[in-house]
Amino acid sequence: MSIPEKHNIHFLDSSLLGLLPLFEKNKFSKTAVLVDENTYKNCYPIFSVLPPHYVIKIKSGEEQKTLKTATKIWQKLTDAELDRKSLLINIGGGVIGDMGGFCAATYKRGITFVQIPTTLLSQVDASVGGKLGIDFNGLKNHIGVFQEPKAVYIYPGFLRTLDRREIRSGYAEIVKHCLIQDKPMWKKIKKSISTNELNDTHFDWTELIAHSVKIKANVVEQDPKEAGLRKILNFGHTLGHAIETHFLTNPERKLLHGEAIAIGMMTEAWLSAKKGFISNDESNEVAQYLISIYGLPVIHREEIPAIVPLTLQDKKNSHGKVKFSLLKKIGDCGYDADITANEMIEALQYYVGLLK
Repeated sequence: MSIPEKHNIHFLDSSLLGLLPLFEKNKFSKTAVLVDENTYKNCYPIFSVLPPHYVIKIKSGEEQKTLKTATKIWQKLTDAELDRKSLLINIGGGVIGDMGGFCAATYKRGITFVQIPTTLLSQVDASVGGKLGIDFNGLKNHIGVFQEPKAVYIYPGFLRTLDRREIRSGYAEIVKHCLIQDKPMWKKIKKSISTNELNDTHFDWTELIAHSVKIKANVVEQDPKEAGLRKILNFGHTLGHAIETHFLTNPERKLLHGEAIAIGMMTEAWLSAKKGFISNDESNEVAQYLISIYGLPVIHREEIPAIVPLTLQDKKNSHGKVKFSLLKKIGDCGYDADITANEMIEALQYYVGLLK
């Protein structure tokens, strides 16, 4: 399985010279670079190969992924007098990529943009597939568009700048890709990737990043706008996004995306077993591995009634029904499974029970 050429995904070495053809083959009128305070400090300085450009700096964090910040970016693009032949380079994690891409896709009805993901999460997931957007009133990615970037450039060396919690967050998407489409790789990572590897700043992520990118790019190739098959990429995300949203405004208990998705995968694997798609032993196997990596972030039983209604805004829903992507077996995922509010409550109660 190879990465479809149309996605134009490139792996860079530390020289970053692989970026040069982008500027040699395209005559951009102006170039802007979007960063946050972290990527400005830790990543941006090595980009000596960039042509003259404007720098737009925003604050980091999911809470910044709003219309207010998007308005700031549009204003900066306007102030710099970027026209429709201009380029926006997004250097950062999922927030920078999602929001920067969204701003580029809508500014003057669309200018060219490229993604340079700097976190494990964005390298294996967010930068691939052309989903762009912002959060709205606390709802994840509620406003957005589908638009592929001109190219994606991945430099695994950036991961050495991340703290270990961010690495674990990104690793959740690697686990997801294995569970939905590659059972042999699931068995391999379950045996070979533990907290020791995730804590090792010298661990070589190239193979696992390429594996995830291939899976996601091939799924997106078959279903660019999530009419069917692409929904399998949302395994763990229906309840996971609801949990992430629930804690978003609580700084002391805020979960990173991958931490919430890990809980989502535990609960949705449990639902997969409840529906008879996988065995209870397989569901337990998924849960125990995820617990070994992420532990068990606390959800109180009395919080469940506040979490479940948040799934009503999930973008897979149709005709008032909450649609889940559930495992048909390990390494194979289905989509559009109807799950009731009571079943979601049971799944979350199952997770709360694990805390005891």
